[in-house]
Amino acid sequence: MPFARDVKPISLQEGGTPLVPSSGIGKGLGLQELYIKNEGQNPTGSFKDRGMTVAVTKASQRGARTLVCASTGNTSASLAAYAARGGLEAVVIVPSGKVAAGKLVQATVHGARILRVKGNFDEALGLVLEVVRENPALYLMNSINPYRIEGQKTLAYEVFEQLGGRVPDYVVLPVGNAGNISAIWKGFLELKSWRISDRLPRMVGVQAAEAAPIAEAYEKKRDHVKPWGDARTVASAIRIGKPASWKKALRAIRDSGGLSMTVTDREILQAVDELASKEGLFVEAASATPVAALKHLRRTLGPRATIVCVATGNGLKDQESVKVDLERTPELSGGPDLLKALRDSTPG
Repeated sequence: MPFARDVKPISLQEGGTPLVPSSGIGKGLGLQELYIKNEGQNPTGSFKDRGMTVAVTKASQRGARTLVCASTGNTSASLAAYAARGGLEAVVIVPSGKVAAGKLVQATVHGARILRVKGNFDEALGLVLEVVRENPALYLMNSINPYRIEGQKTLAYEVFEQLGGRVPDYVVLPVGNAGNISAIWKGFLELKSWRISDRLPRMVGVQAAEAAPIAEAYEKKRDHVKPWGDARTVASAIRIGKPASWKKALRAIRDSGGLSMTVTDREILQAVDELASKEGLFVEAASATPVAALKHLRRTLGPRATIVCVATGNGLKDQESVKVDLERTPELSGGPDLLKALRDSTPG
């Protein structure tokens, strides 16, 4: 990390998240070594905490007092928590009506000032960048902040250790604003440059079908990304049509020999259900995109490949995307009804 040894980090003990071997999904797809890196077990429930601890520590070190970001939800929750931890003020700008309530609850309870703006995330970020340029007292905390990337790259180190000193063949992850895929690639590049590892993974970036500017650029072999003005998907964390870190993301995908692809909202929600019912992992919609992609990729990956899917956020943060119809569950009047229902549920 970019600090002297005597610097005390502003930390909530982030990182060290489980690398969970698949017990059901991999077998069903004929994949012998599939893992889910469960980033939803970070302090605020998403991978954003890895970068936020570094960026907030650096901001505090530089004397910043007010930290600001635009957010689809997870960044706002993480920034609010770490700002509170460091005794700093947090201001978060969110697109009105397009952020999961569970994420805004976190930002609110941690004391952040929340400002809603009309439009989408891309417009919100544009406004924040404009305001930060005009007001040096505001310290920008979006993923274009290089210290965020320094924290997020640590996922690569952990995966390497958790696999017993091995680099996976493929790392599959959701792509929205595109900072995470380039950060993780940076981590693996560093391991190789330090001669700790002797190989690199292929990076696979997955986007929602109706919010896929990077996947489109990859497919059409373009060296630039055309913004999507009307990005739409149930996966609010990746509902981004103009990713700020597109250049680094495309470079990571191409330099690693990886690929970028899309999945539909229907496939995303099916993957949310499969992760919960077959693996015991409840993840937010964006986090399920790598698993949704596996059905299209299994022949490309091969049965013996070591695959790590990065589940970026906890499902409790985005409950609106999962429809639970409690009216269809039976309401029992008393003990006899309960005993009968239990007997009817018992196999044999």
